[in-house]
Amino acid sequence: MHNVMLLAQLFLVCLMIGFMAFGGGYAMIPLVHDFIVDRFGWMNTQAFTDVIAIAGMAPGPIAVNSATLIGYHQAGLLGAIVAVIGMVLPSLLLAWIIAFMVRRFGDKQHQWMQSAFDGLKPAITGLIIYSALVMAINNGLTQPWGSQSSSQMLIFLVSFLALLFLRIHPVLIILASGLVGIVLYS
Repeated sequence: MHNVMLLAQLFLVCLMIGFMAFGGGYAMIPLVHDFIVDRFGWMNTQAFTDVIAIAGMAPGPIAVNSATLIGYHQAGLLGAIVAVIGMVLPSLLLAWIIAFMVRRFGDKQHQWMQSAFDGLKPAITGLIIYSALVMAINNGLTQPWGSQSSSQMLIFLVSFLALLFLRIHPVLIILASGLVGIVLYS
């Protein structure tokens, strides 16, 4: 019975996150953190940060990857399946509704939808920046300069500059950062 309740909680939490997660995976990180760490205590902040890091590196959407990892952490394979269904169902329903509206009303709704997206863009950008700051704080990047935090800040800055100015592919930056981590922290 306990396992059924846990599965139901996983489904409902992921369903709520899926309905509220406008802006994609990185914008939803604060919301997921609130549910998983603060409200339910299913993970501590460090474990959650590790899940987000793994979910971000793995192929596919970070929302689905994080739901898979959180569900598996809580209830094994069945938990992963239930969490993913809960996370994906709202997007699927919304896509069907939008497709129906576009098909039914055509261009009449186009301006209204474009206006809504124009209003959402700055809020989503703010959510992504907030997520980055929370992850930086949780990973000790804002702590007084110690040997590990200063080297992590250097990795962050080099990665950021390589993305911004050199346009190096993110996968290469992830691989290089992992190798540097092995060398520095092993």
